[in-house]
Amino acid sequence: MTIKINIMAQKELAGKMIEVNEEGYMIRPEEWTKEIAVAIAKEEDLELTEKHFAVLDFIRNKVKSGEALTIRSVSKSGVVDTKEFYQLFPGAPLKKATKIAGVSKPTSCI
Repeated sequence: MTIKINIMAQKELAGKMIEVNEEGYMIRPEEWTKEIAVAIAKEEDLELTEKHFAVLDFIRNKVKSGEALTIRSVSKSGVVDTKEFYQLFPGAPLKKATKIAGVSKPTSCI
């Protein structure tokens, strides 16, 4: 039997103490601000543009509505296509984008 323990920590982001899990994802999405997004993006070596924020807004709205979040759903959002999503959030776009958006990592991400 495997027991998974969620370890939470506090991290200072944009001058605020924010609770995050062991992977650095925010525990309380309602505490998210654009300033916090900029701070998380900086840790990921990204500088956010208006296009990044459009994607982050889409992600936050999709998660808030309870819909499943996938790379495909982002690429069909009308905000970005798949290629542009990978360019904006290189490496692991959905993991990076959700982290910066202040929402939980999608279950589809390992």
